[in-house]
Amino acid sequence: MKKVLCSLLSFLLIFLMMTPAEVRAELEISAPSVLLLEESTGQVLYEKNADEQRSPASITKIMTLILIFDELEKGTISLTDEVVTSAHAKSMGGSQVFLEEGEKQTVETLIKCIVVASGNDASVAMAEYIAGSESDFVARMNARAAELGMTATKFEDCCGLTDSAGHYTTARDVALMSRELVTHYPQILNYSSIWMEDITHVTAQGTKPFTLSNTNKLIRSYEGCVGLKTGSTSTAKYCVSAVAQRNGITLIAVVMGAPDHKVRFTDASVLLNYGFGSCTLYEDENQEEFNPVPVENSITKEVKVAYAEKFRYLETEGRDLSQIQKTVELPEKVTAPVKKGETAGRAVYTLDGQEIGSVAILYQKDVEAAEYVDYVKLLWKQYLRFGNKDSQDEVPAEG
Repeated sequence: MKKVLCSLLSFLLIFLMMTPAEVRAELEISAPSVLLLEESTGQVLYEKNADEQRSPASITKIMTLILIFDELEKGTISLTDEVVTSAHAKSMGGSQVFLEEGEKQTVETLIKCIVVASGNDASVAMAEYIAGSESDFVARMNARAAELGMTATKFEDCCGLTDSAGHYTTARDVALMSRELVTHYPQILNYSSIWMEDITHVTAQGTKPFTLSNTNKLIRSYEGCVGLKTGSTSTAKYCVSAVAQRNGITLIAVVMGAPDHKVRFTDASVLLNYGFGSCTLYEDENQEEFNPVPVENSITKEVKVAYAEKFRYLETEGRDLSQIQKTVELPEKVTAPVKKGETAGRAVYTLDGQEIGSVAILYQKDVEAAEYVDYVKLLWKQYLRFGNKDSQDEVPAEG
């Protein structure tokens, strides 16, 4: 017993002395392809065969959800719109919520059906509602993937039901689209974190309740898990893109090709545990307002400047983030013309004498260069202002 205890203590000591890179090498991951990403910075914390093209199964629906929320943001559809189920949508096999042809459900209900219960029928119904046909919607999916830099992805349907060799993506690309959805449409987490919820089918046959049950079991078994999407087919095996939040940090763990559903959740948990245990997020909460920068060669005397974004830095080496220092680099003056959105300077952040990142400081308005006629107009305005004042002063007071 004493020898066992000594061995355990020795192992613990060795583990604590390991560098993060050595710890990463020790992660026990069974799935052939995984990636762990921190959401706010986009920093990859761990990867294994992350660029290997694989069938994604229902995690395809992450892109479907992005396009749905794109349309909601543009105002072309609303959550209360009623969507009519087509015969094609009803015919979908695999995971479904058993929509009937002609059945009406709101956009919000169908979002829940897609992200909670992985409804293929709901996905196709929404695709047809937005684009007119599933094929046109899939074309939009591929265009959106290209915009996000998902260079190793091609979609052939909107739900991932196909096992076609022409429908593929990678763990890296899944992380990219997961981050896009969570970052730009964080309200998705209100839906993806639902464990169980009832919807109501209203058809010619009558009214009946149907219970949506979340396919992502990490929602209940992993502290802080709030989404996002699972998938499985005979070709894809078992996949998950899991989102979890702790202590202000949001992590995205993508697992593809796991041999069974238990392994995909175990691997995702291992990745998330590593991430939360090894990283600390620094956010500059004191991004001050700057004095306007004086402008030369213009009637406008100064121009406002401001940070382009909040500075975030993810520390994985355990250093003391209270020692981060910031230096602001701004010109004493600028010569017109100046364009809104152009870089005026930057704030540079250093730790232990090394630069760890920077944030651009941008001009907040256009400032045109002055021409001869501008100066003439200015002199004329000044003459009218001060000349009239002098004339009024010379008029004797009545009395």
